Amino acid sequence: MSKKKEDKKLSKDQAFKKIMLLKKDLFNIRFKKINNQINNPAQYNQIKKDIARLYTNLKNTKWRKKFWKEQLQVPKMTKLSSLKLQENLSILFMKK
Repeated sequence: MSKKKEDKKLSKDQAFKKIMLLKKDLFNIRFKKINNQINNPAQYNQIKKDIARLYTNLKNTKWRKKFWKEQLQVPKMTKLSSLKLQENLSILFMKK
């Protein structure tokens, strides 16, 4: 399974724990990079991308849940309710 699919399945707490772990790794790699002890310099950029991916997944799941809640709560417009809405709008704009 790819990393993206695994990251999407994580819960909020698991994602934050993984982010904190990756941030610690990033911190350690930074020091190794300064001291020229790093074996794989591309690992630094990969960890940064993983952190960004996790934050993006968290943001998208929040938005997705909020969006669907709003979609489910919106009542369908019937002819009667649309007529009432038109009457109310016409009253508001005619008062001038």
